[in-house]
Amino acid sequence: MAIYLDHAASTPLLPEVLEAYAEALRTIGNPSSIHGHGQRAKQALEESRERLAAVVGCEPVEVIFTSGGTESINSAIKGLFWAARAADPVRSSVVIPGGEHHATADTVDWLVRAEGARRVEVPLDADGRILPDRLAAALDSGSGAGSVALTSAIWVNNEVGTIQPVAALAEVAAARSIPLHVDAVAALGHVPVDFARSGASAMSLSAHKIGGPVSIGALVLGRRSSLVPLLHGGGQQRSVRSGTQDVAGAVAFALAAEVATARLDDDVRRMGELRDRLVGGVRAAVDGSVMRGPAPGPERVTSNANITFAGCDGDSLLFALDMAGISVSTGSACTAGVPEVSHVLLDMGVPEDEARGALRFTLGPSTTQADIDAVLAALPAAVERARAAGHSSREPAMY
Repeated sequence: MAIYLDHAASTPLLPEVLEAYAEALRTIGNPSSIHGHGQRAKQALEESRERLAAVVGCEPVEVIFTSGGTESINSAIKGLFWAARAADPVRSSVVIPGGEHHATADTVDWLVRAEGARRVEVPLDADGRILPDRLAAALDSGSGAGSVALTSAIWVNNEVGTIQPVAALAEVAAARSIPLHVDAVAALGHVPVDFARSGASAMSLSAHKIGGPVSIGALVLGRRSSLVPLLHGGGQQRSVRSGTQDVAGAVAFALAAEVATARLDDDVRRMGELRDRLVGGVRAAVDGSVMRGPAPGPERVTSNANITFAGCDGDSLLFALDMAGISVSTGSACTAGVPEVSHVLLDMGVPEDEARGALRFTLGPSTTQADIDAVLAALPAAVERARAAGHSSREPAMY
């Protein structure tokens, strides 16, 4: 039986979401049309916007539906940068921590190459935490906070599960009148998400991480925040994101968010027990295994276990487990299928030779105790095989 422990990459559609999605796909009409079909489509769309807003603690008008987390992050970072620089050409710096998702890091690097931006990096601590005093120092570096267009931070690190102190980071940014964008793609469904209380200026979300469909996400943009849009056209969604809106995707996303939030406490408890069983079993069965990131507790989501295996190549270990019908990952799945040493672990100070042996196990609603036991049964032989293969000579990919 196939075992899926890569829920941080994508979580299977929930049955109730699939049913609602399929029904909504029958909707006829463009929600921007003024005839009856169009207005019925608009009603379904706006009700979904209201439902999602209620879940994530914002006003409905602040929810901008997008094609997913990557578009949301690109829209926020590029749009806030362009708006800040248009208001004051001195504002050309973008401050981000190390270990950010590629959607953030690559967007900022594009701004450096194409728009003359300056990237300023906030160093992580050994557990992948973004410390408020380090963010403050980075915002004040160089020409000072007056040169910073925006800052961005991930709420939950998608590779090692570290929960960041978002409200404290927002206070640091607000004290300097700098907008903060928060990547909450890996946070929704795993920690309470409340946009208003977070203090952020913008927040990115994605449906397929919480049992919704691929290709629908949202950018939550505060009422007092403005940005230059990536897409121009019909002026839909406050002109932040023009284009015909995905009614069925919005319906499915709203329902997935409601379900994930309603069962959050139970999932956190249940997955915490399974994660601890996995980590304890790995430590007992495999010498040289080290869990990376914070210790189990309030600073780490319970669905994540990132473990390095000494003397192994993570890719070899992944393939050995795959042959046993077990799906895990070596890090983020968002790098076009190109294997690389985890930039998150490297930014945390993990030596490259150790970081090469990383596997990320991420649990979801469908994970069972039997799944964990099967992984623990298969892992020792997989590690032995991977150690016999040794390390590859490939260099870590740059991003």
